[in-house]
Amino acid sequence: MWSFLKSFYHKLGSPKWFYDISGKWLPWLAGLTAVLLATGAVWGLLYAPVDFKQGNSYRIIFLHVPVSFIALVGYYIMAIAGAITLIWRMKLAEVVMRACAPIGAAMTFLALISGAIWGKPTWGTWWVWDARITSMLVLFFLYLGVIALGEAFTNKDAGTKASAVLALVGTVNIPIIYKSVDWWYSLHQPATIKFTEESSMHPDMLYPLMIMIGAFYLLYAVLLILHARGEILYREHRTQWVKDLVKSSSGKL
Repeated sequence: MWSFLKSFYHKLGSPKWFYDISGKWLPWLAGLTAVLLATGAVWGLLYAPVDFKQGNSYRIIFLHVPVSFIALVGYYIMAIAGAITLIWRMKLAEVVMRACAPIGAAMTFLALISGAIWGKPTWGTWWVWDARITSMLVLFFLYLGVIALGEAFTNKDAGTKASAVLALVGTVNIPIIYKSVDWWYSLHQPATIKFTEESSMHPDMLYPLMIMIGAFYLLYAVLLILHARGEILYREHRTQWVKDLVKSSSGKL
């Protein structure tokens, strides 16, 4: 068992191994993602019942909740990759950390925009300085900060370390986002999906939402792999294996 883990760890340290193995995963992941996205969207937008309080405006939940989940979980993935980069200086962890930042920023931006669209008919305004919304805005700026720090230094190692440190420090914001509706007075509704008790949602609404959440997790994985593969090619463009890859691709064309 130990020898297997040790071998797997060394493989993870190889950008070429990750590039090769992820190329085999992508078609399956992308196909499953497309199926789940289509199923969840059609079920949620066309067949789920109308909410007795919010009418059809609640249907934005099928976008808002999944992207909000991904924004939070994606930050933890980025922070873990940053910690591995600082401690073990693993190349692939640095690649993952850099790939996570723009994807996470985009997901957080979508969460903020979809929340504003949902808030207008629900609260009568696009924006309030609500604890949950404000802490999500802080998360968006943290993602942007990680991206900016990575590009601000002429010394790439210094930029990577600064990005990793900010990613780790920023993790304190995640539990604040999650618990904000419990700790402070908030216009934002409490968590709809709870792991410790039964959900308050009707199954005809809950099931398509769960499918959409699963679909967005897979979408995040696909985007992360694609971004990481592009980053690997950029970093390794002078290596022989990338030159051979380019030659073989040119030959097929």
